[in-house]
Amino acid sequence: MRTSAEARLADGRPVTLRAVAYDDPLAREMVARVQQEYVTRYGGPDEAVVDPAEFTPPAGLFLVAEVDGVPAGCGGWRVHEPGVAEVKRVYVAPGFRRQGLAQLLMAALEESAAAAGARSVVLNSGSRQPEALALYATLGYTSAPGYGVYAGLPGAVFLGKGLDDEEER
Repeated sequence: MRTSAEARLADGRPVTLRAVAYDDPLAREMVARVQQEYVTRYGGPDEAVVDPAEFTPPAGLFLVAEVDGVPAGCGGWRVHEPGVAEVKRVYVAPGFRRQGLAQLLMAALEESAAAAGARSVVLNSGSRQPEALALYATLGYTSAPGYGVYAGLPGAVFLGKGLDDEEER
């Protein structure tokens, strides 16, 4: 996983990526921000069941990104099925968007999932998150089979990506 010395925003500010428990107060604060974003965009929070224990290393991970000591974003992964990690709760606070933070988070999540044995990753997004969908397309994600509570629902978008051919690691 990248360290704060390697991870920088587009404006040069260093980013600290810190692994925290999913039920840590800081993680809960960031997840609440993610859920509020879903309420704004979709009219309600994400209803997918999440067990905080699923994000505990080595079978999962939850990261909080800090810039100048300020929580700026988050994201995590958990085991979806053997060899496949599911990315969840990727979020960047409005004041830190369009600075490359989401790419840094995704790279760290993919790298750590691969190091834990995942050969691919999947995620669920939605049609009302065009910025996220554009990011995932840029990162090489393509359409994947639906799963979970949103499988088959209009507007649900399921994406995946193989990890074994990553050149940037």
